[in-house]
Amino acid sequence: MNTEHGDKSGFWRSPLGLALGFFLVIAGVLLVFEHRAHILGAPPLLLLLGACIVMHLFMHRGHGSHGDDGHAGHGKGGDDGQ
Repeated sequence: MNTEHGDKSGFWRSPLGLALGFFLVIAGVLLVFEHRAHILGAPPLLLLLGACIVMHLFMHRGHGSHGDDGHAGHGKGGDDGQ
């Protein structure tokens, strides 16, 4: 049995790989041109979402984690005025 392993050039060098790569590049360019309004509109929304996450983290720093019972009137068995 005589098999040659020296002629492996990879999938992306084959005709099918080159055609697929060319198709993916063209599809990507067309998607960017057709949806550029959505792409350019995303950064303000992402900044707003990031600000909400940062505010949430900083606001929880003042009283610990969600599971902390350090608040007056929030703990079990405490005198909450009833």
